[in-house]
Amino acid sequence: MLEVTKETFEPEVLQAEGYVFVDFFGDGCVPCAALMPHVHALADKYADSKLKFCCMNTTKARRLAIKQGIMGLPVMAIYKDGAQVEALVKEDCTQDSITALVEKYVNM
Repeated sequence: MLEVTKETFEPEVLQAEGYVFVDFFGDGCVPCAALMPHVHALADKYADSKLKFCCMNTTKARRLAIKQGIMGLPVMAIYKDGAQVEALVKEDCTQDSITALVEKYVNM
C-alpha cells in the first residue's frame, strides 16, 4: 500500500489513470487504527488487480484533506481518473463495507 503525502497525492491519485482507493487516516484516530490492518490486508489480497491502493495521513496534510472534502475520519474513497467517485465516511467505514467497496472496483 502506497502512502502518499501532500507532495505525492496529485501525481499518485489525481493524475492516475483508472481507479485508486485512498484510505484517509489521522494520528490519534482510533477507528482509523482499528481498520488499518483490514485495509492493508485487502491491499495485499488485491495487489495484482487494476485497483491502486494508497493511504494518506491527513494530520500531515490538513489543507489537502480539506480541499478533498475530508472533514472527518476515517474516510475510504475511490477515485477514477482523478475524480472522487465514491466514499465511505466515519461510521460507514466498517470492515464489511470497506470490503464491499474494494470488491466493487477491483475488477473494473
